[in-house]
Amino acid sequence: MNLQFALTPLGSQPLVEQIVCAVRSHIDDRLLRPGARLPAIRQMAEQHGISRFTVVEAYDRLVALGYLQSKRGAGFFVAPREAAAPAALPEAQRQRAIDVAWLMRGVLSDTPGVLKASAGWLPPTWMDSEGMARVVRQLVRGDDHGVRFGCYGEPNGYRPLREQLRVMLGALGVEVHPDQIVLTFGATQALDIVARHFVRPGDTVLVDDPGYFNLFGALRLLGANLIGVPRNDDGPDTAALDALAAQHKPRLFITHSVLHNPTGSSLSPAVAYRLLQVAEKHEFMVVEDDTYGDFSTTAATRLAELDQLQRVIYISSFTKTLSANARVGYFACHPDLARELADVKLLTSVSSSEFSEQIIHRMLTEGHYRKHVERLQARLAQNATRVSRMLETAGLQFRHPAGGVFIWASVPGMNDATPLAELAEQAKILLAPGKVFRPQMQPSPFVRINVAYANDVRFQRFLDSALSNAAKPV
Repeated sequence: MNLQFALTPLGSQPLVEQIVCAVRSHIDDRLLRPGARLPAIRQMAEQHGISRFTVVEAYDRLVALGYLQSKRGAGFFVAPREAAAPAALPEAQRQRAIDVAWLMRGVLSDTPGVLKASAGWLPPTWMDSEGMARVVRQLVRGDDHGVRFGCYGEPNGYRPLREQLRVMLGALGVEVHPDQIVLTFGATQALDIVARHFVRPGDTVLVDDPGYFNLFGALRLLGANLIGVPRNDDGPDTAALDALAAQHKPRLFITHSVLHNPTGSSLSPAVAYRLLQVAEKHEFMVVEDDTYGDFSTTAATRLAELDQLQRVIYISSFTKTLSANARVGYFACHPDLARELADVKLLTSVSSSEFSEQIIHRMLTEGHYRKHVERLQARLAQNATRVSRMLETAGLQFRHPAGGVFIWASVPGMNDATPLAELAEQAKILLAPGKVFRPQMQPSPFVRINVAYANDVRFQRFLDSALSNAAKPV
């Protein structure tokens, strides 16, 4: 069909925006009904005398906004009006999402006396609370520019912080403009924005196996088909990645690069290069979660440095290093994609907290952040040594951590660590069994151990008791 609207090539509004607005208006006014097929890309371009690239970008943006559906080989169609409401999930899929939410509630609860041996973050007492409080007082007093309490922040986030992040990413070898950086409520929102843009019900997303359980729950709620890529000591199994990508045609592969959650492993250069080759071969995007990267004490390989944000979306945050409450994260990607993802942020949350972003900016530019992270690194290394000795004495098997927060340990002779986690709960110890870190909740003999919390005599006593009883003959 022909769409009846005119474009103004020399107007103040970009052509892509003009097409998006015109099509949205036709759909909102019900001039285009659900299921109607839009003109082919070539036809639309020829009709309006514009490039096909412009039409492709406009159509892709309309898909991201939920106005269109893309059907491979058939074209673009008006999405059903009810598509904005997520379809009901199958009971088993909903239950797996709830299982993860149950674990998250347990980790976040303030129940007195519970030892959070599997927490995903550091104890609050390890954080630079005094430094944060000092910065808050400065901002509230308005010593510099003060806080704009009555305003929303910029859609992309507080620009001075994005300028500072450009410098920090440059130190990692990633050349980026501030407009390619979008600030978010932590890495969790960054991942959610990316998933909302790329994933529709039934789409395949490749993830680490084992990997980040909160991400798995969020993707299930979007109706994604999760396929796990086995994780080795040097990163994802690229042969398996190649085979799975050929079979399932994924939209995304989401992976940790440095100090992986939960195994603590990091990418080797060889695996990183091969991973990017597979992504290019099968034309999927790679989401690089570098949330724990600042805890690394050695040179690390990052996909964003090798790819320079052509196919990689880089995500990080300050939640784990500075403040779980301030909730400041960010993503960086190709300029065109950054604009589209910023629109998703705008539509779903309007803006992020400029006040929190100003706090983080001050913490970075006053020069205290580097020293604070160095203290955390030293303290984690000290705890990791002690916890490793404890686990060895108890008979657990694990790869000695090269830094960071986690040890991924297995219990010899145990195919599923869930019973051990249940015993731990009775002892008021929160211990996450390996199955919650697997995409389909498959049994696993592993448990994730946070060295900052597990350096506790209660945990040692629990392991000695539970594992010695398990070893006794029936």
